[in-house]
Amino acid sequence: MTSTDVDKQADDSGPSGYAAARLRLLTEGARSGPPRRTELSELTDDWLSGLFGAAAERLRGVSLVAVGGYGRGELSPRSDLDLLLLHDGGDTKAVAALADRIWYPVWDLGLALDHSVRTPAEARRTAGEDLKVQLGLLDARHIAGDLGLTTGLRTAVLADWRNQAPKRLPELRELCAERAERQGELQYLLEPDLKEARGGLRDATALRAVAASWLADAPREGLDDARRRLLDVRDALHLATGRATDRLALQEQDQVAAELGLLDADTLLRQVYEAARVISYASDVTWREVGRVLRSRAVRPRLRKLARERSDFLRRAVVGDGRALGGGKPVTERSPLAEGVVEQDGEVVLARAARPERDPVLPLRAAAAAAQAGLPLSLHAVRRLAATARPLPTPWPAEAREQLVTLLGSGQPTVPVWEALEAEDLITRLLPDWERVRCRPQRNAVHIWTVDRHLIETAVRAAEFTRRVSRPDLLLVAALLHDIGKGWPGDHSVAGEIIAKDVAARIGFDHADVTVLATLVRHHLLLVETATRRDLEDPATVRSVAEAVGTQSTLELLHALTEADALATGPAAWSSWRGSLVADLVRRVSAVLAGDLLDEPAAAAPTAEQERLAIEAIATGSPVLSLRAQTEPPAQDEPDEPAEPAEPEPLGVELLIAVPDQPGVLPAVAGVLALHRLTVRTAELRALELPEGVEGSVLLLDWRVAAEYGSLPQAARLRADLVRALDGSLDIAGRLAERDAAYPRRRGVVAPPPRVTVAPAASRLATVIEVRAQDAPGLLFRIGQALEDAAVRVRSAHASTLGANAVDAFYVTTPTGSPLPAQEAEAVARKLEEMLRG
Repeated sequence: MTSTDVDKQADDSGPSGYAAARLRLLTEGARSGPPRRTELSELTDDWLSGLFGAAAERLRGVSLVAVGGYGRGELSPRSDLDLLLLHDGGDTKAVAALADRIWYPVWDLGLALDHSVRTPAEARRTAGEDLKVQLGLLDARHIAGDLGLTTGLRTAVLADWRNQAPKRLPELRELCAERAERQGELQYLLEPDLKEARGGLRDATALRAVAASWLADAPREGLDDARRRLLDVRDALHLATGRATDRLALQEQDQVAAELGLLDADTLLRQVYEAARVISYASDVTWREVGRVLRSRAVRPRLRKLARERSDFLRRAVVGDGRALGGGKPVTERSPLAEGVVEQDGEVVLARAARPERDPVLPLRAAAAAAQAGLPLSLHAVRRLAATARPLPTPWPAEAREQLVTLLGSGQPTVPVWEALEAEDLITRLLPDWERVRCRPQRNAVHIWTVDRHLIETAVRAAEFTRRVSRPDLLLVAALLHDIGKGWPGDHSVAGEIIAKDVAARIGFDHADVTVLATLVRHHLLLVETATRRDLEDPATVRSVAEAVGTQSTLELLHALTEADALATGPAAWSSWRGSLVADLVRRVSAVLAGDLLDEPAAAAPTAEQERLAIEAIATGSPVLSLRAQTEPPAQDEPDEPAEPAEPEPLGVELLIAVPDQPGVLPAVAGVLALHRLTVRTAELRALELPEGVEGSVLLLDWRVAAEYGSLPQAARLRADLVRALDGSLDIAGRLAERDAAYPRRRGVVAPPPRVTVAPAASRLATVIEVRAQDAPGLLFRIGQALEDAAVRVRSAHASTLGANAVDAFYVTTPTGSPLPAQEAEAVARKLEEMLRG
């Protein structure tokens, strides 16, 4: 039955007929969603057309126009009627009388009415002064009267909008930002405003306005469905409350869920959050594109002026892409960020040579590079990765795990990059367990985020604490997984422990690390709950925590995770009082665990290759080295899949260097590698025991390196530069400084400051100095040089890069081979930290 049929049955000669037809339409549960909104609009159109026709039989040059939501045909049960009575400026008294004959019946029915009476010129002038009026007129729709008058206004308003778009769109963007600041983000609020909050119906309307400007368009996938879902919820809210409200209050959510046939209020909120997330992401992408287009338009007149001033010869000269300087678009600079990833026009895009179908790590590498640079991932890049990227093998290769850690450790820029991956379902492909927590609400006044966003926020907070722990990679992954069990019934810590073990093994951690991660997830609430709810003077309390934690390093990680988790929960979850209680508990537990500290592990016996290099170094009196690719076995295919030749996954290149023992070896080797743009992933330096009968002392460096871009340098070139570095003829510091000065600094994450500490009682044979800092080219060279300047002897070094973090331990002694006195050790650490901060 159409709305017209319903209206006729109700005798549409007056308001009572419309009211009865309207009531029947709204109470028929079978007709809901878009069909009901359409029929309600048609029913209202017919009624208003009747009112207009009865009063305007002899009046010409007048039309009745629906604008705003009514113009879009989106009438909810308690929506306002947005109406414009348009006239050509003729008989104004007759127009005023006509308006009364339309407005009063609407008011008599108790319907909210937003009305105006204007000529086309007045409407355009008002739109030029009031952005909200202009947005409403963009959706103008003819109801009755002079169709030509309505069509002329609509055409003129659209033309005005397109002509004024460079000025009005920034105003619209600012309006959206101010509204978001007031109302918050729809996708995280427990009592959201479906219309005004960021990601709500107002933003969806703003995206339509941007599209109407022809300057940019929103990504369409899922946008119409998201808008429809929010409108459906608003319809149900109006029916459940009987009021014209857009705020989804807690006490009404169960009733609204029942009205929509959903299981419960949590299911309702999850659908609302998912819709809001689609609209929010579309808004981010669209406004970024608007900014790019407007910047391009601002530059174009200057380029045209420059082209006119050039000679005919230069205008015919051809630039890189084959276009003349006097015409076409200027070449956009592309700056490399990582293998297969470049920056272009303020976004991170894939390099032209990138092959996602052959490079399963590329999505994570691109995301990590974007987050580290503080830049957004382009929509095109994310969609190409989602469409073509090959799935990662199980377990993940080492590079994939490192790139995930780098992404998580990038601080606040991690959030928009993660959201871009989420928008194309790349996160659930990488971590299938994520689906359970995606958009999951938390009905707790302390929590300000959904479960999934809370996990990312915890990683953001944990990135600030990476200098406090010896394994920042485990801290960041534990932050990502600590509440992963909230998608399952029962105690989320118990469920999360099981899931964390599976995820950690899948992404390639070894058994020991998997155990630590599972412990952190299982006990992520242990410290704060014990500190605030138990008597810390009771030895049994401290012993129970020590038994649960097990080791000093796990306690260190749990302490940092506890604080990151609380800070990411909300303002009420952490305070200086809570922090002091937790710190007191950690101090007591640490004292219990102090007996677990181990001495420096004994050096492994040298391999035949290491012995060969050492003997050659002694014989020649100069450094010798070898480069050897490292691989791990390929993942096994499933039995039912066709057998294909599997390629081993690259782990990097092992660089073995043997050098006659002499001062300056560590900074020399690290500096040469930095000059050749080699990234040091792990590094060990130790004195080598030579076979009996061979005189001399040799230092052995066993490092794993990778090229930042392109291929590795030849071993002969590395050796030649190392010889020059050791004899002082190669100015490494100067060369590195020149290279840094040649490249402008990128804006990116603000890393936490470096931290240098003396590890207490870590070894009886040497003083252990630990350095935790942001990884950067030449970092190991600077540290080695500073230790040389401090006149201490590096007995051994254990450097590793975990994501974007360098975690290095240096076993140092006095020139005579004894541990440093306590005060001297602290002084060395302090000077080293000052150097790194400066």
